[in-house]
Amino acid sequence: MKKAVFESEAALCAAFIARLPKDWTAYPETAGFDILLVRGADGAQIGVEAKMTLNPKVLLQAVEGIYSGRGSEGAAPDFRAALVPSGAAGAELKAVASYLGVVVIVMTSEAEREAEEKAFADKFGLSYRRAHTSDKPWFTPELPVIGYDWRRQWADHCPAERCKVPAYVPDVVAGASGPSQLSEWKIKAIKICIILERRGFVTTADFKKIGIDRKRWLDMDWLVHSQDRGRYTAGRFALNLRVTHPVNYGQIEADFEKWKPAEAEYKAELKAMPALL
Repeated sequence: MKKAVFESEAALCAAFIARLPKDWTAYPETAGFDILLVRGADGAQIGVEAKMTLNPKVLLQAVEGIYSGRGSEGAAPDFRAALVPSGAAGAELKAVASYLGVVVIVMTSEAEREAEEKAFADKFGLSYRRAHTSDKPWFTPELPVIGYDWRRQWADHCPAERCKVPAYVPDVVAGASGPSQLSEWKIKAIKICIILERRGFVTTADFKKIGIDRKRWLDMDWLVHSQDRGRYTAGRFALNLRVTHPVNYGQIEADFEKWKPAEAEYKAELKAMPALL
């Protein structure tokens, strides 16, 4: 095997995502995978684990849950794949991956492709180089297409339930070390932060509407009780999720009118509170 030409797994994932077919959406660091691919036409999913070389560890990560019952009884992707750079997959482990139902996706880097094209151009001329550039895929094999007999390469694990996909594509780096994930809890937490920014306080009704427990916020000193009964304001260690997820924060903020708590709910909550002695 030749040395990988990508700087890191994150660079490998970024190159792969940039070359995806239009009908596929990449959700970085989702459902326990480096990348969860979702096909727009029917929602089919591919769980992708990336490594700089094909090794037993990445295969174990790719098949996690399949043979413990979760793959057949719980949420899981339709297909499993291991993403590696060109020349980083040995024939023996590729055969093992095939037996496990894991497709090995081999990704070509721009530097490698340019070097190869230059070599062909020097030997056969610029016209061959242009044809070679347009015809050669950036990664192999191709992703499964509806209506094509993809079963020869892609093993369908037929999960009882597909992985839950976030309402927003995570603005995180796929394949990064210790990545930040856009979980369902974090989306709800961002909504609480947005209400706090806009109104200056949040209430119990806000937490009920958003569907998140306020106890953790008080325990962590993200929020504190205000002098006005029934209101919470920013604490000493207030969450700053705008910095952690700048793109997603802006997207959720733009959708404020769709999910904002009704003012009537807040007023009803105050009215229902017993008077202080």
